[in-house]
Amino acid sequence: MTCPPQVWDGAVRRLARELSPQFLSAWIHPLRPEASDEGLRISCPGAFHRERIRKQFLHRIEAAVAAEAGRVVAIALDVHESAREDEAEADVELRAVAVAPDHRVPMQGARAPEPRPRTLPARASETPSRPASVHVARADLPQQSFESFVVGDANSLAREACLALARGRQIAMSPLYLVAGSGLGKSHLALAAANEARRELGARVVYATGEQFTNELLGAIRADRTAEFKRRYRRECDLLVLEDVQFLRGKKQTQLELLHTLEHLAQRGARVLLTGERMPKDIPDVDPRLASRMASGFCAEIDPPDRKLRAAILRAKAAAGGVRLPEGSIDRLVDAVPGSVRDLEAVLIQLVASASLMKRTIDMDLVESALRKVLPRVAATGLEPERIVDTVASAFQTSAAALASRTRRREVLVPRQIAMYLCTRYTHASLAHIGKLFGRNHTAVANAVRTVERELLERAPLRYKVEALVARLDAVAGKQASRR
Repeated sequence: MTCPPQVWDGAVRRLARELSPQFLSAWIHPLRPEASDEGLRISCPGAFHRERIRKQFLHRIEAAVAAEAGRVVAIALDVHESAREDEAEADVELRAVAVAPDHRVPMQGARAPEPRPRTLPARASETPSRPASVHVARADLPQQSFESFVVGDANSLAREACLALARGRQIAMSPLYLVAGSGLGKSHLALAAANEARRELGARVVYATGEQFTNELLGAIRADRTAEFKRRYRRECDLLVLEDVQFLRGKKQTQLELLHTLEHLAQRGARVLLTGERMPKDIPDVDPRLASRMASGFCAEIDPPDRKLRAAILRAKAAAGGVRLPEGSIDRLVDAVPGSVRDLEAVLIQLVASASLMKRTIDMDLVESALRKVLPRVAATGLEPERIVDTVASAFQTSAAALASRTRRREVLVPRQIAMYLCTRYTHASLAHIGKLFGRNHTAVANAVRTVERELLERAPLRYKVEALVARLDAVAGKQASRR
């Protein structure tokens, strides 16, 4: 028997009464339900997400679906098709090296989350997809919101500008250009604007990165389908959100197409939100006409967060996960980790995972222990990504060229992922730049980083190997500093 489409809606409403909004948003909302002859097939955005659902939420989902359907419904968990290739690389192969048993346990003290209800597709034979009003060129668009964005002096102007544009209040500021370094929240705001415009105005939103825009254009040219490409980006678009425009540097044909697209959207009164790591005029090898057009609306810069904002962000992230931190711990963490918000998150992950695995309450001793494990990974500076790649390759008795190859052999895959991870910790290089060293895009780098972070918390053999590499990189950084 099949599961009627409306059942998932009702099940999510039931789950919303049990789970906190944060947990529902983080774990339930990204799921894609699909009715099948056997019952209900639920696709998850990744293997890690699927395992967390299986261990912590599946029994709740089964009960909610059964209560809504009036009968027991068989539920099968799967992984989104778009995520399988990266997950296969990330999940399966790392575990071949890190062979310690899995002792992961649920986070202590964690309550559970809640997103907005999603409906099953009208026909069971169709693959679940996003609403027709959203044409995402990026798989698994996260459900970020303005409500979950922590505001301070460094980012308040950017947030208000994005909110106004998303709600159609300030059309004159289009294109809105957000400029910020990595990890400062521009992607959060861009995603929030896309979701807000779709939800509040029913807008047709096209969301893509500069890399995806380029790849789609080249694919359309090769397939002689440029008319379809232009229709999607120009005529079937009320809000274009294009991230990482610095990727377009040196790509003259793509720049020309984007210039014409922006001109066309301006004539139609459509809105545009762009993000980049530099102001348009400061991006090398960009057509001056395109730079001028990108900066013709409103440019909002997101500054690095001050101590007060970083503390607020850390407090919000802990609260969102139902984590209780002891008094004084946030001040200690903020003072000890002067890097980016991403570095603070790394310490929080280490702290929560340690408490969960050791089945102990988070106290200041555990905070200090987490800092000792994580700080070496965020303290070293002055190393070039290429030097890190060479160091990792040497430690694994391979070469930088092998790490950049397309092979997925475990003796190459694991050091490649570790090298990507260490590059993000020891340098300020963008994910796109790191990806180029390995012949990958920034998405592959992000997947590798997430996988290594997860495995470091769960697999002792891998952790020991990375700690040895950290010591070697610290020594290299120290020698470089002594020569200055």
